Amino acid sequence: MKKVVMTLAFALALTGVSAQTESNSGFNKWSIEFAGGLTKPQRPLSTGYSTATPSPWVGDLGVRYMFNNKFGLKADFGYNSFTAKSSSIDFDSKYYRVDLQAVANLGRIMNFETWTNTFGLLGHAGFGYAQLRNDNFKGADEMGNFIAGVTGQIRLSNRVALTGDFSTILNASQDRSFDGAYLEGNRGFSGLLFNGTVGLNVYLGKNTKHADWTVTSNNNTDISDLESKVADLEKQIKNKPVQREVVVEKQVNTAQPTDSDLIKRMINDKYYSVYFDFNKTTPIENSTAAIDVVLNYLRKNPSASLDLIGYADQVGKAEYNEKLSQTRANNVKTIFEKAGIESSRLNVIANGADTSIQKDSDEARRLARRVTFVVK
Repeated sequence: MKKVVMTLAFALALTGVSAQTESNSGFNKWSIEFAGGLTKPQRPLSTGYSTATPSPWVGDLGVRYMFNNKFGLKADFGYNSFTAKSSSIDFDSKYYRVDLQAVANLGRIMNFETWTNTFGLLGHAGFGYAQLRNDNFKGADEMGNFIAGVTGQIRLSNRVALTGDFSTILNASQDRSFDGAYLEGNRGFSGLLFNGTVGLNVYLGKNTKHADWTVTSNNNTDISDLESKVADLEKQIKNKPVQREVVVEKQVNTAQPTDSDLIKRMINDKYYSVYFDFNKTTPIENSTAAIDVVLNYLRKNPSASLDLIGYADQVGKAEYNEKLSQTRANNVKTIFEKAGIESSRLNVIANGADTSIQKDSDEARRLARRVTFVVK
C-alpha cells in the first residue's frame, strides 16, 4: 500500500507541474426558449361572451442571456388565440405581444443545489407591446403590457431542460374587450389574462453547463465541475480492489508508520497541492486528485483539522496578491465544506506572493500559484 501511495504522490507532483495551462472555461449564457399551452382571458369580456377554462391556444418563443448564474434578460414573442366556448356568443380574437423581461434564477438564489441537481426555478417580469385583433373591427387595438411569472425546470441534459411556466399579463390602455367590443375610456391596467405553458430550454454555447445549473462560491467562482470530478474520483477509489502485499522479510521491532501517518506526512510536506492559472481563483482540473486525497484523510480522521494556505506569484501589487491568495484558499475551503467537512475544522491562511520562487520564470510562477495544506 505504501508503494502505491508513494507512486501516486510522485505522479501528482509531475502532473501539478505540467498542467498549469488548463483553466476554467466558464458557463454558457445564451438559451432559446419555446413553449405552448393554454390561456384564460379574465377581463374585459362583454356580457354573453366567454372562453373555456382554460382554452387553447398560447405559444411563446424567447431568447435569454444570463449575466451570471443568478440574473439575466430575455426577449420573447407571444401569441394567444381566444375563441368562444359552446355556451357563448361566437367570437375569434388573436393577441400578439413582444416583451423584454428581467430573469432571476431562483433555484440558485435559494440554493436548490443543496438538495437537487435536476430541478430548477426561474422568475421573470417585464414590460412590452401588444396588439389585439378581431374580424369585428379594422386594424388592431394597441396596448402596453406588464408580464410576470415563474418557470419550473427539469434538466434533461446539459443542453436541454423541460419547462413549465405560469404567467400573468396585465394590459394597459386596452380599448377593446377580448371578444372585440369597443370599451370607452378604458385606461390603466384593465386587461388581465393568464397563460400556462409547457416547453423546452435549449442551451447554446461551447461550455459544458449553462448558467441555470452552475453553482458558484461567494466569490462567483464555478466549482460545480470540480466537485463532480472529486465525486467521480471517490467512486473510482471505492470500487478499486484492495491490493495485498506479501511480506517475506524478517519482522523487526521498530514501529512502522501507518498509512494514515504516511499520508499526513505527505500532505504536510506539500506532495498534495492545489494549483491555479494566472490571476484565477478556480483550481485547475488536475488538482482534483490532490483535493480527493486530503478530503479522504479528513473523513477518515474526524478529529483532524486543516490549514489551507493560499499563495500567489510575485506579479502584481502585494495587496492584490494577498487578496488573491485569500480567495484561492477560500474557494478550496468551500469545496471541502460542500463535500461535508465542517467549517470549524478548516482554517484559511493568506500568505500572498510566494517570494521563495523565482519571479522571472513562467514555470516557477506556475508552482507559486497554489494552495497547500497542513494537517493538525
